[in-house]
Amino acid sequence: MLPAVRLRPPRHRLDRRVIGWWSAQAVLLGLPPVAVLTLLTVLIPPARTWLGLSLAVAGALALAYVLVMPSWRFRVHRWEVTDDAVHARSGWWWQRSRIAPMARIQTVDTASGPIQRLFGLAGLVVTTASAAGPVRIQGLDRDLAAELAETLTARAQAAPGDGQ
Repeated sequence: MLPAVRLRPPRHRLDRRVIGWWSAQAVLLGLPPVAVLTLLTVLIPPARTWLGLSLAVAGALALAYVLVMPSWRFRVHRWEVTDDAVHARSGWWWQRSRIAPMARIQTVDTASGPIQRLFGLAGLVVTTASAAGPVRIQGLDRDLAAELAETLTARAQAAPGDGQ
């Protein structure tokens, strides 16, 4: 029988700038429906009551999402790289922990979209043969993500096991 292994949460937080990035994404997601409802409320006088009510609800939900989601996710998301594995925890309502042993790593990539680049951030994508998909760590400092990609690539090549 194998000894019981007790997992601890990953140690590192994401870069604090991720809060701004997530806030910008939330604004870009919430703004179009609020703008459309505002325009319709102004342009269709007979439906102002219902459209105004819809606008108030959509606006309140969008505002709550912009104000709550980024800091909530920042408290949850964590990552860590050890000599043996990459560990990432993410989520908002449903939290997910992913661990990839060094010997199982196939590729390591960095990725950053236009808004991420504005905030100086990047993501790390660690691909394994797992059906669950890659381990993703979003919201790292761009230089740290590049450094981690190099480190993980070297450790994965040196690790005996599936990768060789």
